[in-house]
Amino acid sequence: MPEITGRCLCGDVRFTVAGGMKASNHCHCESCRRATSSPFTTWFTVARSNLSWTGLPPQAFASSPGVTRFFCALCGSPMAYEIVDRPDETDLYAASLDDHSGFEPQRHTNWGERVTWVALADHLPRE
Repeated sequence: MPEITGRCLCGDVRFTVAGGMKASNHCHCESCRRATSSPFTTWFTVARSNLSWTGLPPQAFASSPGVTRFFCALCGSPMAYEIVDRPDETDLYAASLDDHSGFEPQRHTNWGERVTWVALADHLPRE
């Protein structure tokens, strides 16, 4: 399986994932919307043990109890999300991927928190 790589806007923070993606989703929760200033964000989940930060390490922000969000200290790009309830996994932003070919989200999460001014026409499950 090829490595998965990605980076922030300025390129200072980079990552490599040795294994594949465990899951992928569009998240509509208020927390993710505020962290990205967007109507929803798209994640992919990897085994934390397969993730290596290359370049500069991201900065951490405890955004709520048990949740840490990671970002580039120079350009501010959000990079990752970790939660104590899933200690072996890290969620990375799909938009940070170097190669988007073949990436497909599997579902929508926190659908009940979505903004009403975005109409989505896909047929993914909505949780």
